[in-house]
Amino acid sequence: MRWRHGGLDTNAGYRGAVPWSMAAVPGLDDWLDDWVVGGPLPPPDAWHRPGLVLVMSVECAGCVSRAVPWLRRLAERHGDELVLVAVHTALGRRVWPSEQTRSTIARFASFTHIGLPIALDADGSWARAQGAEGTPHWFAYDREGQRVRSIFGSQHNALTRLEYLVDELLVG
Repeated sequence: MRWRHGGLDTNAGYRGAVPWSMAAVPGLDDWLDDWVVGGPLPPPDAWHRPGLVLVMSVECAGCVSRAVPWLRRLAERHGDELVLVAVHTALGRRVWPSEQTRSTIARFASFTHIGLPIALDADGSWARAQGAEGTPHWFAYDREGQRVRSIFGSQHNALTRLEYLVDELLVG
């Protein structure tokens, strides 16, 4: 099933990439292994509860102003029922030296009081391999660790879809 919004196929990669479906999601063999805040967390198939992964960047205005605050509020409401993870990525952004990036993320986590694990995708390769269209991008997993949805964006329509999705994940 393709998720369409505003005429854009949010399951298609950007910049002319071949469209992908949930059945063709890359494996998590190379799950994140560089954790700046919290972690390490195992891959979603070991969570045994639903979860959301936010692919974000501290240089992304939509991430900083909408996605991260929404994720923090979600953690306050459902943090004991969901696994919530943020991944800072360089996908579509400049690549900074690792130590500079790590200190920036740590300051960001402290300033925003996000209180969630944050992994580092220093060169954007993990986000690209997962099919992220840019930042912010959300990947939702069910209790069995299967990716069930991919949502790009943080404006009202994307956050509304995420609200409905969280309700579905918690019931399912």
